[in-house]
Amino acid sequence: MIQKLFPLDKNYILRQAQTVLEDNLMDSMAFELKKSYTFLYNSLGLMDETYAQILDAYDFPKDRLRVIYCQLSGIYRYKYGSNQLELLFDGRSHFEKFQEDWSKQLMEWVKELGKHEQYVKTMLRMTLLFDTDSRAEWSENHCKAFINEYFDLKIIKRKGELKLKIA
Repeated sequence: MIQKLFPLDKNYILRQAQTVLEDNLMDSMAFELKKSYTFLYNSLGLMDETYAQILDAYDFPKDRLRVIYCQLSGIYRYKYGSNQLELLFDGRSHFEKFQEDWSKQLMEWVKELGKHEQYVKTMLRMTLLFDTDSRAEWSENHCKAFINEYFDLKIIKRKGELKLKIA
């Protein structure tokens, strides 16, 4: 991670907290995805080939899921990571507080997004039901577009930098 001038900048600390939690939270995202699929498409829990494949999938390419995790963490930093003057009086460090806040918010978002068929289908295609790279890439692009639309964000790329704007 590149740090510029202020090593105690809260945004750097938040990004570090998100990076430390990445693997655990990505596993939680996959678990929530399984629950969302069950809720939307198989509420009776009837075992068929697809449902068994989804439940048994633990080895899948995580690079696509990492992209979605990074997108959601960037959205979180954009919306909630700007309070540089916050003081804590409960004995925790900002790093610990940011870890707790971020993991709680991500799980809320994943549960909310899991209520939408488009999110569940695209996430399944690129993770648990992965079959080809081209299909996974298509799903990744559609998932990112859905997330941007869901959070009412517009990403503008200028001179190599991504800028988030609330539409």
